[in-house]
Amino acid sequence: MEKTLVIFKPDSVARGLVGEITSRFERVGLKIVGMKMMMVSRELADKHYPASREEFINGMGGKTLENYRDLGIDPVKEFGSEDAHEIGLKIREWLVDMITAGPVIVMVLQGPHAVELVRKMVGHTLPLMSAPGTIRGDYSFDSSYLANTGKRPIKNLLHASGNTEEAQFEVDLWFTNDELMEYSRVEEEIMR
Repeated sequence: MEKTLVIFKPDSVARGLVGEITSRFERVGLKIVGMKMMMVSRELADKHYPASREEFINGMGGKTLENYRDLGIDPVKEFGSEDAHEIGLKIREWLVDMITAGPVIVMVLQGPHAVELVRKMVGHTLPLMSAPGTIRGDYSFDSSYLANTGKRPIKNLLHASGNTEEAQFEVDLWFTNDELMEYSRVEEEIMR
């Protein structure tokens, strides 16, 4: 059994998609063990998206450079740089601004292979690359070009922990032990 963190970003809350998306997680058998609605402080956002996390920062910058190459867009014209780390830091700043701009719903889901299952259900970070049937594939239509030229992150509805280590860190960052519930769902009895 794994726990994973899902954040309904301000765009999914504003679009009224929380119930629809939550039902998809529940239908597959994932159990909600923690859930709350909140305004995210700058301090918490900085911890969630740490500037010191090299792999994360360079990954975002690298994905952006790759996407720009595919689209024939000059990153120097848009960002003033071709450095993946520098571009990643700008995108990180946009992420912090976005997650603090409106209410979010933060949820901890539990189940067998919960981290991997949620990632598959959510779909690719870039909505265009998300398969139909995934949450982003069905409900998100933003692009990195629109986001980057608008000096904002991609509005892709959700954050989902990327791996088990990240999930543990994020669950502990967003929830206290007292906020996480233990109970049984019917599916758990059937699977025994």
